Amino acid sequence: MNILIKNAVILTMDDDNPLIRGDIGIADSKISFVGKCETFTPDRTVDVKGNIVMPGLVNAHTHSPMTLLRCYADDLALQSWLFDKIFPIEDTLTEDDIYWGSCLGCLEMISGGTTSFADMYFLNKGTAKAAVESGMRANISRSLQCFKEKPSYENDRMICEALDLYTEYNGAAEGRIQVELAPHAVYTNIPAYLRYTANLAEQLGAGVHTHISENMTENSDCMSKYGMTPTALFKSCGFFKTRTIAAHSVFLSDEDIRIYKEYNISIAHNPTSNLKLASGIAPIMRYAGSGINIALGTDGAASNNNLNMFEEIHLAALLQKGVTNNPEAVSAYTALKMATVNGAKALGLCETGVLKAGYNADLIVINTDKPHLTPYYDPFSAVAYSAQASDVESVMVGGRFLMERGVYSTLDVVKIYHNVKRIKGGIENAACSGKDV
Repeated sequence: MNILIKNAVILTMDDDNPLIRGDIGIADSKISFVGKCETFTPDRTVDVKGNIVMPGLVNAHTHSPMTLLRCYADDLALQSWLFDKIFPIEDTLTEDDIYWGSCLGCLEMISGGTTSFADMYFLNKGTAKAAVESGMRANISRSLQCFKEKPSYENDRMICEALDLYTEYNGAAEGRIQVELAPHAVYTNIPAYLRYTANLAEQLGAGVHTHISENMTENSDCMSKYGMTPTALFKSCGFFKTRTIAAHSVFLSDEDIRIYKEYNISIAHNPTSNLKLASGIAPIMRYAGSGINIALGTDGAASNNNLNMFEEIHLAALLQKGVTNNPEAVSAYTALKMATVNGAKALGLCETGVLKAGYNADLIVINTDKPHLTPYYDPFSAVAYSAQASDVESVMVGGRFLMERGVYSTLDVVKIYHNVKRIKGGIENAACSGKDV
């Protein structure tokens, strides 16, 4: 189908021509033109009446099923939050729970303009199924953890689950789904297991998604135990030979930065989660100045407590201005690139993140007829500093509307809410039967 989106203020995120006022022609799943084309014959015309159209947002690090644990454990440091609260209650979740939590996560992300996401969790077939049904693009990875030495890891349960997920879903839904490997972190894995996982990633040619240097405790514990930083430990175990997303990366040494640059590691910067868990503020200006690709992520809704990429864009810009005392640090345009172009690069989406001919028709429409967006002069500043997730009116992936004028076309909202409320009751019962809420 040929779709014409007309009368748009278009933030292309293409450095050569970042702002165009005009139309977008879409032929099936691809963008045919941006601007004007007299010869394009549409089957359908959508008049956005001067609203902003831009690439869909890319959430480069999240745990979508953790929507089930929103507001479950707050005001704690990372290690206490994770080991005392989150891991125990996660042990009670089923694949059906994961599916409905992922559906809720997809619903929330679509409502806020996210079209692609990188997700790390467990029982991931539920997440993969939800992503396929939602129409979104997703890089999905089974979180891998191992605390004990084994003679062999070939039959390790988590490894087997990761491989099963890879076999069934890598390349699914016409390539919208990619499956990666996800060693959770250095503090949840022994080196032998990390080496096995790194070798497996290289054999498969699979991307890697992990947490690195999220807080100082992680760094100091790794130095005490292994005499090296988490980055150096990952490298010593054979990682970084395939595309890698390193979430957080709050405390990197000069040598870590050199390694990131050498191996083209992308950082998924999660400012809200890092602030909430008191992990610190990643010096992303320093990293970007060294040539490292900086993308943005929300982390999970249990540590954020939402999947709102507009908040991450806003904070990514403002925090760096504050900590560097430099008002030019992370401009509005740069923050938006982190959430689009850079995110697409981190996920290996080579035809996503920019609105130009030949690219995937992944885009969002932002309704600017709002008090907080009236008036505006610079549309990039309007989106980065003023817009809210609730301003997103329509969302398209691959030429298909997932939400149009606030109406969802791929997910059953009533059914999702019903099942999530049911699961919440089970979580409360599990918590009361032996775990602190």
